[in-house]
Amino acid sequence: RIGCPKIKIYSPSGVLHGAVVLITELCERNPDTLVQFRKAVPELVQIMKGLVTSSYSPEHNVAGISDPFLQVRILRLLRILGHNNDTASDAMNDLLAQVATNTDSSKTAGSAVLYETVLTIMDINSESGLRVLAVNILGRFLLNNDRNIRYISMTSLQKIVQTDHNAVQRHRGTIVDCLKDQDTSVKRRALELSLALVSAVNIRSMMKELLIFLSVCPPELRSQTASGIFNAAERYSPSKRWHIDTILHVLTTAGGDVRDETVPNLIQLITTASELHCYTVHKLYRALIKDIAQQSLVQVACWCIGEYGDLLLKGECEEIEPVQVTEDDILDALETVLQSHMSSPATRGFALTATMKLSTRITDNVDRIRSIVSIYGSCIDLELQQRAVEYNALFKKYDHMRAAVLERMPVMDKNSPGHTNGDTSGEIKEPDTSKPKPVEAGLLSEPASQKHCCVYVHVVPTVSVYEKNGLSLKIQCDKQTETEVTVTLIASNSTQNDITNFTLQAAVPKVCTHSVFKLGSVFAHTNSRYSFQQPY
Repeated sequence: RIGCPKIKIYSPSGVLHGAVVLITELCERNPDTLVQFRKAVPELVQIMKGLVTSSYSPEHNVAGISDPFLQVRILRLLRILGHNNDTASDAMNDLLAQVATNTDSSKTAGSAVLYETVLTIMDINSESGLRVLAVNILGRFLLNNDRNIRYISMTSLQKIVQTDHNAVQRHRGTIVDCLKDQDTSVKRRALELSLALVSAVNIRSMMKELLIFLSVCPPELRSQTASGIFNAAERYSPSKRWHIDTILHVLTTAGGDVRDETVPNLIQLITTASELHCYTVHKLYRALIKDIAQQSLVQVACWCIGEYGDLLLKGECEEIEPVQVTEDDILDALETVLQSHMSSPATRGFALTATMKLSTRITDNVDRIRSIVSIYGSCIDLELQQRAVEYNALFKKYDHMRAAVLERMPVMDKNSPGHTNGDTSGEIKEPDTSKPKPVEAGLLSEPASQKHCCVYVHVVPTVSVYEKNGLSLKIQCDKQTETEVTVTLIASNSTQNDITNFTLQAAVPKVCTHSVFKLGSVFAHTNSRYSFQQPY
């Protein structure tokens, strides 16, 4: 062991530099030495003050900065000694303020000293005013012609934006201007920092800048930009219409660079904004006939047209310029998507389903829809072929059920059980059926036979798929092997009234060679009576 605590640090420059480096290394390797070396903070402060205020010394002067190498080393050591220690931090606050205000940043040597000063201020228990001064130094660095300095500045601001948000916010305009830099790495840092600065106060102005950047940014940054815009819009959107418009703008500009969950998330948002259904379907229809290259946009447009095509035909929308659209116009647009070489199999599936749904929303072209669907019954794509075959069956054998099966989808609650929005960390909570739920008297008179719930079963432990008017349906996967899946449907009645005409229907794809159904229902309210029809 070396008796390092006894090293004298008032030595010639070279020896002093070596001593500071040695002490720094010891503190980093052995934190137990910090207590002893913190006693030297006053001496280090005096040495640093002497360097800042000393007159010109040609042997140690670099671009007008007195021995910048030693200054950087001392600042680095002070940062280690002041970390999480109030006494040491208080002893160096005045020095750091002096260095920050008296060092010339026009030269590289001065910028290096100032950068180390900023890092030290941010890492010790410094005063709030000193931290603001450090952020302002980084803000000045953003105006430097050297791209490396701008990059380093934004990297440092990114680290402190959460703790000193208001101070960084003052330099928002300069940061946004860095999005126009020619260097991709600088653009990326500016993008990350710009997204971190978005708040409820500046959401509209910041989103305007980000959308402009999205239209001109390099291809490798489009996905990151789109995701950042989606997250910011989800968190701070001032209205649902603004939220929908923003996402549609992104899909129109960079629909091929968005994540897979964008489509279902936007569909969920549209279903909850019932007052905007007419506006949304008109806007999506116009986007569809203008460009079908952006697959995510086309998928959402097809879904929306299938659900709300009747609103499109009315041509009455107060929030957008009315356009007269005919049934043939809508079907022509969907057929274009089905026949386009740019359409993916998933997009064709959306278009085919939308076409089928329109069979219950239009009156004069049902035969044309039947013809379109029948064509794809022999499609080479098995998924599309299967859908077409099932839709053909609805036209023929089950035509009496077609209107019920193809009715509008209910509002999808994003926070409902089973909807994780990509987050699989949470557990699915089962509804509490221990207490009867209050039901309005007017709703109890609605016949149960008029309620329809279409459930697509995926393998999950337990998920609630329907809950309305006191009737709750849960699906539970009891067993799964390579050749067999056992699924239990649990229906419960939380009201005090009887439920009659309860119809349970099950269907599987034709690819399932052996399908065995066992009817076994569990009811939470045993006082209620159920009558079943089993059309298997």
